[in-house]
Amino acid sequence: MKSKKNLLELLELNKSIDIGMVILSETDIIEFARANDPLEFHINKKSAMESIFKGLVASGSQVFITLHKTGWIPVFGHTVICGLELNNWKFLLPVYAWQPVKGIVTPVFLKINENKKQAVVVWNYEFTNSKGETVQTLDTKLLHKI
Repeated sequence: MKSKKNLLELLELNKSIDIGMVILSETDIIEFARANDPLEFHINKKSAMESIFKGLVASGSQVFITLHKTGWIPVFGHTVICGLELNNWKFLLPVYAWQPVKGIVTPVFLKINENKKQAVVVWNYEFTNSKGETVQTLDTKLLHKI
C-alpha cells in the first residue's frame, strides 16, 4: 500500500526501516543480467560454476533495485523531487539464487529548508543474508518535498 504521508511523518533520523526481503531465482538473475549486466557469471550457469563465485550470482545492482522498488518507493516515493548522489556502494558478498536477502534503510542525515518546503536526506541501505552477514551497503542522497 502506497503512503501519502508527509516525509517528516514517515521518518525518524537514525531509525532503521525494514524494506523487506527478496529471494531471487536463477531466472530472475539471468533475465535481469541479460538486460542490465550481461557478464558470464550472471547469465551462464556453466561459466558461473567456473568463476570465483562457483555459482550463478546476482548482479550487484539487482538486490538494491529490487528492494528499493518494492520496499522503499511505496512508502517514500511520493516525496522525492530528485536524486542527488549515490555513494559508498560496496559489494561485500555475492548473492546466489534462492538466497534470502533482507533490506534495511536508515535516514542518517536530514537538512530541512522550510522556505522551499524541501529536505535533503541521506539514506543508508544495508542488505544482509540469512546468516546476518552484510552482502551490500550504499548511501543515496535525495531531495524530498515536505
